[in-house]
Amino acid sequence: MAEQRLNGIIRAWEAGKPAFTCFSKVDKLMAQELTDAPYDGVVYEMEHNPYDVSALGDALQYMLNRRKIAESGSVAPAVTPLARIPANGVEMNQAFAKQVLDRGVYGVIWPHVATVEQAYNAVASCRYARPKDAPLYEPKGVRGDGPATAARYWGLSQADYYARADVWPLAPQGEILVGLMCESTQAIENLDDILANVPGIGFILIGEGDLSQELGYARQYEHPVVVDAMRRIVATCHKHKVPVGNPHTNAKNLEQLLGEGYRFLMSAPTRSYGVVGKGRELAGY
Repeated sequence: MAEQRLNGIIRAWEAGKPAFTCFSKVDKLMAQELTDAPYDGVVYEMEHNPYDVSALGDALQYMLNRRKIAESGSVAPAVTPLARIPANGVEMNQAFAKQVLDRGVYGVIWPHVATVEQAYNAVASCRYARPKDAPLYEPKGVRGDGPATAARYWGLSQADYYARADVWPLAPQGEILVGLMCESTQAIENLDDILANVPGIGFILIGEGDLSQELGYARQYEHPVVVDAMRRIVATCHKHKVPVGNPHTNAKNLEQLLGEGYRFLMSAPTRSYGVVGKGRELAGY
């Protein structure tokens, strides 16, 4: 019998469906509410909000629902937690990824990744080291070894955690997603090389805010210049069959985003359940 997929975002993609997600502050009560929300995943925002791994660990525990776990037979929370870390791609701070992964998240989103080197570091930071002659050696893992808390949270032995704590889709059994923020003109120019030369990238998330700032049309997401830049990102992701995400999904743009092939759709938590429901209906859930 095949192992049950723990990561609900990957589960949606493997079923040919888009994944519906949201940003959330690191908060225990919000985490408890999100447990029963109709999302595939939640991204704990720690780039612009405080970076607090202790609070993140508490929030992850509040996401666990023993009744739902018993009913589904899955040890994973119903809504898959990821974390956006504060380190920009250029800063090469692997420790941020290590710490949130060691708490138990199923993926890391890296802001401001713009080069092949930065993308390689992002993926490598989410992988454990392995022998040079091992399969799937590259990108060479640099994540430090401290799996006890994460393995317990995933409901696995440490040996089973090691087997599944690798990046998808590079490792088909992997449960960890590496998301890269594409939010600059440099990133757009380099995106084709990044996706061609760095295996293990789970998805690209467009950073419309920073991108629109650089283009001179701050938060004017419907301006033709901003729209054209976003279309270039989407086209490059489609070329390489890498899911692309939009962080500002709402009732107004939902059908358009689905039609354009976005597969990681982020909307406002709690206030957007209707948007998620309509999105699932349109996506054929």
